[in-house]
Amino acid sequence: MRIAIAGLATSHPYTDARTLRADAAAAELVVWEPDPQRLARFRAEQPDAVVVPDLAALLATAPDGVVLTVPTSGVPEALARILDRKLPCFVNKPAAATREQLDRLESVVTRAPELVLTSSVLRFAPAFAAFDVPREEVLAVRATVRHDVGLWATGYNPWQDDPGVGGGTLVMMGLHGVELLVALLGPAVRLVGAAATVRRHHGLRSEDTGLLTVQWDDGVPGTVEVLGVSQGESYEVTVYTAAGERRVVLRGGADELGYRATVDAFLDMVAGAPAPVPWEQTRAVLEILASARART
Repeated sequence: MRIAIAGLATSHPYTDARTLRADAAAAELVVWEPDPQRLARFRAEQPDAVVVPDLAALLATAPDGVVLTVPTSGVPEALARILDRKLPCFVNKPAAATREQLDRLESVVTRAPELVLTSSVLRFAPAFAAFDVPREEVLAVRATVRHDVGLWATGYNPWQDDPGVGGGTLVMMGLHGVELLVALLGPAVRLVGAAATVRRHHGLRSEDTGLLTVQWDDGVPGTVEVLGVSQGESYEVTVYTAAGERRVVLRGGADELGYRATVDAFLDMVAGAPAPVPWEQTRAVLEILASARART
């Protein structure tokens, strides 16, 4: 089995590669990344990986599946070339940050939605997968995302902090919270309001603190708190019921946060299974984030 790593634009594909080695030790990894420093780091971690000069060369190696991680604005074009080869693809988040990007992405995904998985890994976290509250008991929901973004204020990975390219903190980190709530209650949801501000990490192009409010068609309201000033990384979902609160907190390493389960789901796609997350749900997540970005 040959897995193509198309781009190393965030930290995620490094974790994906380690997980692939653990879950599918016989897999051959082929990698393309234009940034020499990122590529050097990957080669140090994966010295057996085959390095190719561009996406065309990557696809010419006839991979069985592709993990795509490029700056968000470049996702639709790269994904189109991958789907032209009818290859299953896992797109690391976020696949779209603006309405224009989402429109371009949708025109590509609708060619073969069963071949495309793009999601926060938290959806697959074991503790969240086991979290279940009957829908009829739900009064309201809240997701809290704690992930420090201070590194961006130093100029690291500037495209992630750019609201028009990667979406900034509201999109990059807010996606985790929105994804969890949509996974829990479904895609029939709309954005009600959004707010964003800089509280600590001055010098950012986006924000370090944000809030999204949403509502499902049956009236259930929800909030997503995005805290980019944090001493630790954790993700929390609270469901309010008449009997009290039900809560799940996600923290820890790759296994606890869902990286391994996500790779397992991708490998199932490589083996012929359809994408485990319907495009309807993914589109709902990205629509909320693009709408929030436009409002702030």
